[in-house]
Amino acid sequence: MRFTPVFFLEQNLKTIDTLPETTFEEIITKYVEMNIAHPFREGNGRATRIWLDQILKKSLKKCIDWSKVDKSEYLSEMERSPVNQLEIQELLRHNLTDQIEDREVHMKGIQASYQYEDMDDYDVHTL
Repeated sequence: MRFTPVFFLEQNLKTIDTLPETTFEEIITKYVEMNIAHPFREGNGRATRIWLDQILKKSLKKCIDWSKVDKSEYLSEMERSPVNQLEIQELLRHNLTDQIEDREVHMKGIQASYQYEDMDDYDVHTL
């Protein structure tokens, strides 16, 4: 998968910022576009998953229970998402929760983010 060249990053981020976020499908489109933009040197996956949850909380009063999202399935579907976002959309839809104020759901999501990126040495409960 190719990410946005640095030369186009600023304009691409401005475009992403204007994308609607009123439906689950629109929010996932925005998420996929942010993943393609890949604006950070390190931590793109972790940062964008938290960003996605914040948009979902604000717009739909939902978030993803990342502890229930299989790592290999997620990574594979994210890799294919620029061509077909339906797979990642359905995977995430099946793991939506309305427990947006539950700290444990949030912390398990951050822990899962470390595990998705093979950073198993980190435990959010001891950081």
